[in-house]
Amino acid sequence: MVSLEHGRAVHPFLADEFLFDWSSLKAAAVEPDIREALRRARAAVDTFKLTKGADLTYVKVLLGFEATTKELSRAWGLVSHLDSVLNSPELRKAYNAMMPEVTAFYTSLTLDPELWAVFKAYAATAEAQALTGVRRRFLVETMADFEENGADLPAAGKERLAALNAALAEKTQKYSENVLDSTNAWELFIDDEKRLAGLPASALAAAKQSATSKSRPEAWRFTLQSPSVFPVLQYADDEDLRRQCWEGLGQVGLKDAWDNTALVGEILALRHEKARLLGKQHFADFTTARRMARTGETALKFIEDIGQRIRPKFQAEGVELEQYREAKVGDKLRSLHPWEFGYFSEKMRRELHGFDDEALRPWFQVDGVIAGMFTLFGGLFGIQVVARDTVFIDQTSGTKMLARAADPRVEGAPVNVWHPEVRFYEVRDGTRLLGSFYTDWFPRESKRGGAWMNFFRTGGPRPDGSFAPHLGLMCGNFTPPVAGKPALLTHDEVTTVFHEFGHLLHHLLSEVEVESLSGVRVAWDFVELPSQILENWCWEEESLALFARHHETGSPLPSDLLAKLDASSNFRSASTCMRQLAFSKLDLDLHIRAEELKGRDLDSHWNEDFAEWQSRTTRRGPAMARRFNHLFSEATGYAAGYYSYKWAEALEADAFTRFLKEGVLNPLVGRELRTKVLAKGNSEPAEKLFRDFMGRDLDPEALLVRDGLA
Repeated sequence: MVSLEHGRAVHPFLADEFLFDWSSLKAAAVEPDIREALRRARAAVDTFKLTKGADLTYVKVLLGFEATTKELSRAWGLVSHLDSVLNSPELRKAYNAMMPEVTAFYTSLTLDPELWAVFKAYAATAEAQALTGVRRRFLVETMADFEENGADLPAAGKERLAALNAALAEKTQKYSENVLDSTNAWELFIDDEKRLAGLPASALAAAKQSATSKSRPEAWRFTLQSPSVFPVLQYADDEDLRRQCWEGLGQVGLKDAWDNTALVGEILALRHEKARLLGKQHFADFTTARRMARTGETALKFIEDIGQRIRPKFQAEGVELEQYREAKVGDKLRSLHPWEFGYFSEKMRRELHGFDDEALRPWFQVDGVIAGMFTLFGGLFGIQVVARDTVFIDQTSGTKMLARAADPRVEGAPVNVWHPEVRFYEVRDGTRLLGSFYTDWFPRESKRGGAWMNFFRTGGPRPDGSFAPHLGLMCGNFTPPVAGKPALLTHDEVTTVFHEFGHLLHHLLSEVEVESLSGVRVAWDFVELPSQILENWCWEEESLALFARHHETGSPLPSDLLAKLDASSNFRSASTCMRQLAFSKLDLDLHIRAEELKGRDLDSHWNEDFAEWQSRTTRRGPAMARRFNHLFSEATGYAAGYYSYKWAEALEADAFTRFLKEGVLNPLVGRELRTKVLAKGNSEPAEKLFRDFMGRDLDPEALLVRDGLA
């Protein structure tokens, strides 16, 4: 229970209620609450270190240790979440003040010889040696965590590792702040409407609304947030406007005080030193050691092999686009300017396939897509998703904003949320509540870019036979509603919604009794399988019929638009694939060759060493590494792991062949995916889970076949 003082929570971030009172989670409470959580965690760890003799049991050692940090992890998770969705100077200051202490605490755990002695003593007991199933895996994974994070290092090595982890936490946070701040610092007001020719009505309306919000109602405002800048690059006839936006993107993480150049080098050096300290040749070997790839070289070979196979088609697509531009403009044949690729690709796609992504928006109203997605996967996985009313309480004024949930809904007190646009849902399996989740879909300046899933609580089976519900969230930065009209998504945005829902279901459908082996806590190159496989249902006629409905008439997607969508599915697929491979290879190259590349100019490395991985162009841009949040905004994150997207894509493309053969909406196959993959978390090795579902090992050819690249 939460302690109260004069009716108010003393430590709101530590309140142990299933749902959170977001109005009480203020920046001023971060430091006192996290310091108190650290004090309690340290006390619990000190008590745990006294465990010996008859107390060396599964419950008191493995489960006991997991419990020591649960409160701190939950509280710090809330602070980190708010830093992502409601960034402010006050919150940033509090977050940065506490981050070194939190990082130091977690680093200290695996470096503590007394803690390690307890686990080694327990591992030697007859009970530990007799463990089977998920409990045996819990022990093995816990011991591996300690060993991987320096438990057997000498004292000087442990001290250095702690310093490296602290420095990585600080520098990656600064990198992330630089990307956010430099993104927000750029804006472009256009007063001449003629310069906006070619832009779809949705982009124009959003730009007008954005300008009005900045007291410039006579103008149109563009930013570097994806729903604003990418329609310009894709549709604007004004070449200079496209050039300005392309140059703006290139300045993210580069301009003025937000230059990440030095930070990239420092982060890479710290990671390399950490890997060598822990006995690995480089950071890629450190990150992959317990993943499906096992080594950085295996991951690199995987990426390079695909690159070699598709390069002829990639180069042919480049020539084809150059020839198309020449024919359209009546100009001499030349390489494209970097701000021409999106524009002429879109024109070419429309000409070849009659397909315009904008034409699909009326059938992808955001609420309709989400409701249809819930119905679709509800039938496949045997679950029901119901909405709850929400209430936003302004922290300053106390003003309440109520939002009534759409049907199907469940009665109950409104759920407190952190922003008026946030919605809340429950996931049920009959009478059993599996979990709940929040959604937050639209961009704002206080919110980081991209889309992501995360979780606040991990439930699952409990020792007394009960089931504790999970709690998670999905966030995005999609095309927002304009002038009271509903938000209409592009097909790409729809696939992103499905992608994040796949991650969320991996968490919410977990049936693992051990929290640290539950849900998305799996091998990093397996974690994208549940998310990416759900994207397949965005392309199939049977499933589209369930969620692609006109927002005014309710009519399904017309057959001619469906045929055009299908025909365009592999348009310039080699170029799309090569872009992903280039990012993956860049990531591995930076982390495998960190020592060799020390001092190498980032722009030269990206533009010269990776020339054959990129389309030829008249002008090379600044290095991607300066704004590559996936790699550098967390101490590890996707560092030396970006290949996981393509690795998992091979897994999911193969796994989806079962649905193609046995029925896209076949609930029997859907239940198997739920029980054999989604419910299993990390309770068994990833290779075994895949084999259990498919009845065989991976056929990597399925990916290239699906994308028309075989």
